[in-house]
Amino acid sequence: MSTVFNFTFVPWFRSVAPYIHMHRGKTFVVGVAGEAIAAGKLQSIAQDLALIQSMGVKLVLVHGFRPQVNEQLRAKGHEARYSHGIRITDEVALDCAQEAAGQLRYEIEAAFSMGLPNTPMAGSTIRVISGNFITARPVGIVDGVDFQHSGVVRKVDVAGIKRTLDHGAMVLLSPFGFSPTGEAFNLTMEEVATSVAIALQADKLVFLAEVPGIRMKPAEPDAEDNPIDTELPLAAAERILASLPPAQQPTDVAFYLQHCVKACKGGVERSHIIPFAVDGSILLEIYVHDGIGTMVIDEKLEELREATADDVGGILQLIEPFERDGTLVRRERTEIERDIANYSIVEHDGVIFACAALYPYPEGKTGEMAALTVSPQSQGQGDGEKILKRVEQRAKAMGLESIFVLTTRTMHWFLKRGFVQVEPEWLPEARKRKYNWDRRSMVFVKKLT
Repeated sequence: MSTVFNFTFVPWFRSVAPYIHMHRGKTFVVGVAGEAIAAGKLQSIAQDLALIQSMGVKLVLVHGFRPQVNEQLRAKGHEARYSHGIRITDEVALDCAQEAAGQLRYEIEAAFSMGLPNTPMAGSTIRVISGNFITARPVGIVDGVDFQHSGVVRKVDVAGIKRTLDHGAMVLLSPFGFSPTGEAFNLTMEEVATSVAIALQADKLVFLAEVPGIRMKPAEPDAEDNPIDTELPLAAAERILASLPPAQQPTDVAFYLQHCVKACKGGVERSHIIPFAVDGSILLEIYVHDGIGTMVIDEKLEELREATADDVGGILQLIEPFERDGTLVRRERTEIERDIANYSIVEHDGVIFACAALYPYPEGKTGEMAALTVSPQSQGQGDGEKILKRVEQRAKAMGLESIFVLTTRTMHWFLKRGFVQVEPEWLPEARKRKYNWDRRSMVFVKKLT
């Protein structure tokens, strides 16, 4: 049993290591819907956030309290009223919101204070700091509706939040803001989280929400054959929003999406909508390649480019397993460093997922594509084709008329992409002298049109 565990744990831990390195020192703003706490998820969410913080991420946690306020209102025989997706906060609702916020902050601080042995919180020391970091103004009267004590964010105390984060504490924000005259305003968790993420220019805004993400066909949100769109470019997200009616409740497609779009347009490169119903969803979204929910991105997440000296380590890490099983010929680090200008890579969210090198033989008007490698995590997603096209473009720019590969394992992949097999004697003289006759690699050639 332990041997099986080792074979699963070790590769998994190695696979998440690049994301641990990449996120260290970054700032994430996490908005947790009040429904998540009402559903009993607080303990597991606190454990996951504590783990993320222990890996060097600076966290701002914004909690919602929609169901908790409604429960307080029901207990007082008072009706919850909404308009334009925002609560109408009268005096009774304001009292209920303040009571709910106080209770939730107590519960959240307690959850981060646990340190029982044999639990994920053992040995963790999480300082949670709350404060009057948000200045607010009233929503006022919109379309004839007086929102009374409901407000919107006017200003974020960026210096105060950053100072707290730099001291190693987690910042906890309730959806409340205060005017310069000391008046309290009830805000929405989504707006507070978005405004804070923009003000801080956070690296990520994450919503732990009631919905699993954005479906690929928004008109059919619940269809079983309608998968979650895991990566949504900002332009596509804006098109979806334009086709939807204004959101009235959290389960509407536009509800969280509108805030993700606003954050990305405000300079937050990545905004996420993930389901709190899935245990560990925030870990899956941050430390696994494909994630679990929807990520709205304001940049080309995948970059196809020529390699630099800084990429040598990533290339070595990518090709090493394939060298070990004999798929690739072993290359020393010094060789890759020497030839780094020959390499092209696909970098996905800061991690190298594919590479290939082009070695030209101008005398034969051909070039060798070598070390073509695609990470097992992204195989089947087109990274191999992208690298092949880039190598072809580089070869054409050099005036070459063909490219060739030597392989012992992946001949079918090349045949499907226009390569034809030739005898080793076809090779340019300089390459023929280095051909390993013991390895008996097959030679495939593709003419460039």
